[in-house]
Amino acid sequence: MRIVILLCLLASSMTIGTAQSDCPLRIGTNLAGPADYGSEWPLVDIMKYARTWTTHNAWWVGGGQNLWDTQVLPYFDLDEHGWPMQVPVEDIPGTEAPQIVLTVWANTSVLPEGVYTLLYEGEGEIVLQWDAQVIAEEPGRMEVQVTPGVANIMALEIHQTDPSNHLRNIRFLMPGTEETHQEQIWCAEWMDKLAPFSALRFMDWGYTNNSPLESWTDRALIDDYVYTDVGMPYELMIRACNDLQKDAWVCIPHQADDDYIQQMAELFRDQLDPGLTLYVEYSNETWNWLFDQTHYLNEEGDQNTPWPERTVPFVQNALDIWSDVFANEMDRLVRVVGVQHSWQDVSNRVVFNMAPGSIDAFAPAAYFHIPGEGHAALKTMGNNVPVEEVLYWARQGMLNEAWPWTISQQTSIADELGIPMLYYEGGQHLTPDPWGTDQNYGPAMVAAQRDSGMYTLYREWLDSLATLGTPADPGLLMHFSYIGVPSQKYGSFGSLECQFCPDDYFPKYEALVDYQEDCAPTTSVSHPLPDNAWIVWPNPAIDGHTFVQWAVDQPGEIILNDALGREVSRTHVSGGLHVTSISMPDQPGIYFLHTQTLEGTILHRERIIMP
Repeated sequence: MRIVILLCLLASSMTIGTAQSDCPLRIGTNLAGPADYGSEWPLVDIMKYARTWTTHNAWWVGGGQNLWDTQVLPYFDLDEHGWPMQVPVEDIPGTEAPQIVLTVWANTSVLPEGVYTLLYEGEGEIVLQWDAQVIAEEPGRMEVQVTPGVANIMALEIHQTDPSNHLRNIRFLMPGTEETHQEQIWCAEWMDKLAPFSALRFMDWGYTNNSPLESWTDRALIDDYVYTDVGMPYELMIRACNDLQKDAWVCIPHQADDDYIQQMAELFRDQLDPGLTLYVEYSNETWNWLFDQTHYLNEEGDQNTPWPERTVPFVQNALDIWSDVFANEMDRLVRVVGVQHSWQDVSNRVVFNMAPGSIDAFAPAAYFHIPGEGHAALKTMGNNVPVEEVLYWARQGMLNEAWPWTISQQTSIADELGIPMLYYEGGQHLTPDPWGTDQNYGPAMVAAQRDSGMYTLYREWLDSLATLGTPADPGLLMHFSYIGVPSQKYGSFGSLECQFCPDDYFPKYEALVDYQEDCAPTTSVSHPLPDNAWIVWPNPAIDGHTFVQWAVDQPGEIILNDALGREVSRTHVSGGLHVTSISMPDQPGIYFLHTQTLEGTILHRERIIMP
């Protein structure tokens, strides 16, 4: 029998568990990595989120290739922060013309419209194109009208620079921030929407996956021209936590040498507010073969030791160095080992091979998803797959796979070792099968992100995870992620889709916020009821039942009639959001179901098949 999960979960049998009050589950969030095509903009200086330099012809060459990126940046002399010392560069082998540099911001539709200020030092020629148009200019300063979404891209080109006083320190400032950008580096909307979260995980900020960082001199620096090369500087991670008073969760690059690991630990020890908790983890998902770190550990580890045990010495060494650095302040530090949510054997073989007392917690993910049978069912439905189908299968994945995996991790490791189970990532994980492909149910997966049913799913999942913690020793879920662009191919992970959309309804974000406000199981949605939220499922009926979603502000009745108009049943329903089971007659045939107010006004009508 199938039950639509867009509805409030009234019966205890409908939920995985019943949460305690006083927040036995804390909520943090992962932050999106710096990317010109993203939708999260922490800094008022958006130059830092521009794409790394590409090169192309200084002018259009008739009959030439005129490549977008001629890939000759190694021929440019860059200063220590990445600014080109001389432009154009001539006589580069294989090129059609002198070469200049440019950078872009894609997906400008997520930026606020207005007059931006571009400040710079040095002498030369800067040209802006497409959604960015210069409207006023003086030495060292430009006023730029940004009109998002026209071309959905804007570009900055350096056409010429004086080698004796090269263009540098370009800052591209959001509207109204020119006078305050040095003291207030954070975008106000970004800060405001982060307020409900208790901790920030910087895995993507640090470009942890596939990180090339080895020595301390390789790391990102505050004055780098952009942060889309090797990630955000650690100093900004520390400042974000200090300014916002959020706990920090940081990831050590997998190739970092011992000096790097020690200096990283010393930096966080010395600069992070000592009143904040610091979670440290070696790399990220070192069991995930999609990432370089897994291959690196497999290939560089002791080949006489089986996998995944051969990854343990790397994790052990990194966390031991941090332990030494924090030897006199261990109450500030939580040493975390990340494990695979659905692969208990791998989790056990890593955690139980760590030296006793060397870790403070372990962390699987906490995602719910569409199970394999759900993907198969959705693929048979053709185009226009209903959102409720996606949500139904997501709940089946939660009940039948995600929750049992979570309980297995709890009983196998947390209970056995007496250490906390945290969640390095979590939330919904609605992605296609195979991942990265277009599927007929892709649009429905994206639409589900804004459906009220996603709010209900989230509340059930949070309430369930909360049963594994206590107010005195709460769990910690680092939701993945904060702000992100929806994608049919790769998943829609952001709790928010847009940083500058204050009036839009984002059910994942609202569920995370509402949970923390009341820390109790949900019995009804707290946001305004959706218009015409009428759903009947399944149709045809299954096992002699169908279910009705009722979502109106007033009480009424659900009436079932046979094909001749004779009343079969009448169910009274109060106002609000409900799911109501309707028993169908034993006689197969066509029936008609309608809802009406107590005054008799008919709201909805639908034909039901009883097979």
